[in-house]
Amino acid sequence: MMETFLQKAIQSIQSSIISFSKYITANDTGSTGAHQAGFHIHKNSWKLIFPEPGIKGSNKDKYVTIKWQDSFETSSRFIYYGTGTRNEYRLTRFGKGFPFLSDENIGNLLIICKKSDEYYEAFVLKTDEDIDDFFAELNISSTDTNGIIPKQFEQTAAENLYECFLKFLSSLKIDFPTTIELAKNARNCYNNAYSITDKIIKANPDKEILNWLDAEFQLFKTIENDRYLKRIQTPFETVEELVITANTILNRRKSRAGKSLEHHLSEIFNTFSISFASQTVTEDNKKPDFIFPGLDAYLNPKFDNKKLFVLAAKTTCKDRWRQILNEADRVKTKHLFTLQQGISKNQLEEMYKYDVCLVVPKTYLQSFPEEFRSKILTLDGFINEVSTRQ
Repeated sequence: MMETFLQKAIQSIQSSIISFSKYITANDTGSTGAHQAGFHIHKNSWKLIFPEPGIKGSNKDKYVTIKWQDSFETSSRFIYYGTGTRNEYRLTRFGKGFPFLSDENIGNLLIICKKSDEYYEAFVLKTDEDIDDFFAELNISSTDTNGIIPKQFEQTAAENLYECFLKFLSSLKIDFPTTIELAKNARNCYNNAYSITDKIIKANPDKEILNWLDAEFQLFKTIENDRYLKRIQTPFETVEELVITANTILNRRKSRAGKSLEHHLSEIFNTFSISFASQTVTEDNKKPDFIFPGLDAYLNPKFDNKKLFVLAAKTTCKDRWRQILNEADRVKTKHLFTLQQGISKNQLEEMYKYDVCLVVPKTYLQSFPEEFRSKILTLDGFINEVSTRQ
């Protein structure tokens, strides 16, 4: 069987000195009107390029060879711009016909792997399925993008948060908790560790939902390591046994990620005292993730359509956004909350043509083409719209 780009990317990461991932954005392709196209590398990822960070006031660069998609090579340049008002790292110079800096690549996932000081491998994952599988197989969160890929089993949570995780782990009477129990306990641990109150959540729901997602992922890794570390250190008697174990781990990872957003969004809406129903049945047995103010209102033909909202929750949505178009006939504009960073102009135009309005965490807005940012809602903005009509 031919290896996929996903499999090749994961193998490259596992054998590399250091690796980096990010969603390709409009800023990278030059669609925002920036004076130079080229992949922006976050300042926290300078170790991918140089032995020490760039110094403001001067530029420095490094020429490297990069093998793309295990297929062709480019002679490219990493550069730190530190003069004038600039303070950024970029990867530039790819030659004519380079295929990954067009608008069609906005929202794809870029992976860069350092093999030596002057040789790198890079991969671009294009489908939602490949991107989700990438996160699952490497056991990292979608919130870990735009930075160095954490090493396997790395524990980055604060000590008091980790102690709460261990306490929850020791209390478990089953192999794995349900997704809702996992989300709830991760939130409780995080909120208690960092003294997060309802007032703080209401002041910045966009920030706190990302913190909860990250905390849940760290808790999941803690449980997973405890449940499987000894097993994978013991030889498997058959290939079939190895495959079954691997599939169990991967399927659980993807199942958790798929439900995580819904659980944390529900908690946000409850904190704001917003009326809603989740996973209810509308026409043709469709199950929208959220209906506001609820199913009874939706089924009541006398209820004002302008006060009805539908919200879908999808970690990635480049391909999947079309799934929500027919989930609730009474609601013309479908809202879609996503953690996707960056979507091409063409795709965004098509979304808005079909009355799909994106909702993203506030910090992700800059990854979208500038002319669409005013149309995209933050989570706080969506909450305000719903609240004013209830």
